[in-house]
Amino acid sequence: MTDMVGEIDEIGKLREASAAPASRFRRAGRLADMGSKAGLVVAILAVVAYGALASPVFFTTGNFVNVATSMSIVGIVVVGMTFVLVSGGLADLSVPATIACGAILSLGLQPMLGTVPAFVVAMALASGIGLVNGLLVGYAGINPIIATLGIGTIGLGIVQAAVGGVIVYGTNPASAEFVKGRLLGVPVVVIIFAAIAVAGHYLLSRTFWGRWTLATGGNTSAAEASAVPVRAVKAGAFVITGLVSGISGGLLGLTLQSARPLVGTGYEFSAITAVVVGGVSIMGGFGSVPRAIAGLVFVQLLTNVMALQGVRTPVQGLVLGALIAGAVGLDAVLRKRGGG
Repeated sequence: MTDMVGEIDEIGKLREASAAPASRFRRAGRLADMGSKAGLVVAILAVVAYGALASPVFFTTGNFVNVATSMSIVGIVVVGMTFVLVSGGLADLSVPATIACGAILSLGLQPMLGTVPAFVVAMALASGIGLVNGLLVGYAGINPIIATLGIGTIGLGIVQAAVGGVIVYGTNPASAEFVKGRLLGVPVVVIIFAAIAVAGHYLLSRTFWGRWTLATGGNTSAAEASAVPVRAVKAGAFVITGLVSGISGGLLGLTLQSARPLVGTGYEFSAITAVVVGGVSIMGGFGSVPRAIAGLVFVQLLTNVMALQGVRTPVQGLVLGALIAGAVGLDAVLRKRGGG
């Protein structure tokens, strides 16, 4: 009995000790939250104001529809990437391959299965890639960068072999018209993105799974001591990212009515940029879906303004890279001050 009481005391002390730095980081995080929210709003308004003055095309309906549509395809991935970063999973570099798999299968299987079943199979395979990533990261303890890069490459290779490594074309133009169409004046792809964003926000902010995700990313030791299924939570984040990447790829394929192995190139960089610029901690434990989407809006509007101004792609990359470096640097400073 004495040994049991001593063990309980030791567990209590461990929880208090591990929770202390997390508490300090949360206090620093709350201050950063208020400051960065205000900063994001000001930054978005500044970009809008500059775009309106710099280009007569910026404030046109066609331009905003194009921005919203392209933002939605990336934004679906952003929702999943938010879970990965918040859980402490660093990043999912299998996103380009998973998007390509979703696009290729959603078109390649149309003649045999039909549009909807092909789309479902594409999502299932993409989720399977996410599941393998999750098992390797959450249960085997493999570095997320190495695991996701390797599995993405393997998954894409399998799909390429299945379709012969060529460009795949759609056989149902009506599906493209549906995805490109509008419902009550709103593009269908934007509605799908909004629905996924709302579901992701609810899951992360209003459910026990979301609380577990934040706890796992904030302090793994404290989460384990509190009986949080840390390995399952980390694995689940990659499954979510795989699923939404498959959806994004399927929608992209249906929109373009063609898909090739490199169709998803760059989407992981765009998603990570949006999430980090939105103030989601690169080291985990802090962030939300609305913050990530706010970062996405800012990045997409900034990119659009630069494109309208004729800024070359390499220069655009330098600007976005500087944004990531600044956001990560700020996160490191806040963690240091918070004792995380």
